[in-house]
Amino acid sequence: QVQLVESGGGLVQAGTSLRLACAASGRTFRSYACGWFRQAPGREREFVAAINWSGYSTKFADSVRGRFSISRDNAKNTVYLQMNSLKPEDAAVYYCAADTDGSILRPDEYSYAYWGQGTQVTVSS
Repeated sequence: QVQLVESGGGLVQAGTSLRLACAASGRTFRSYACGWFRQAPGREREFVAAINWSGYSTKFADSVRGRFSISRDNAKNTVYLQMNSLKPEDAAVYYCAADTDGSILRPDEYSYAYWGQGTQVTVSS
């Protein structure tokens, strides 16, 4: 069993940066792929980014590519989402998720077995 806890959300101005962290319990986490998803009010949850078990392969949604980066520190059981040049449309609850298949980067939420509770990101214009 893996438990995920997100942190780092908050209220920021457009154009600034924020870094989210996802801390996981369990040694098996380092063999899992991880993804970040977000859900804005009235909208479906959408894929943001994913990283494979080693950290050498990443995938991004078109809407964040070039502004967001994803990384992981397996020694700390933590995955990060660095968000730069934030826009008001990036405001959402951000969720971390883990996929037990560590080598494949999948944008569909149904592939992820473990989820965190989410952290709120608010971007003011």
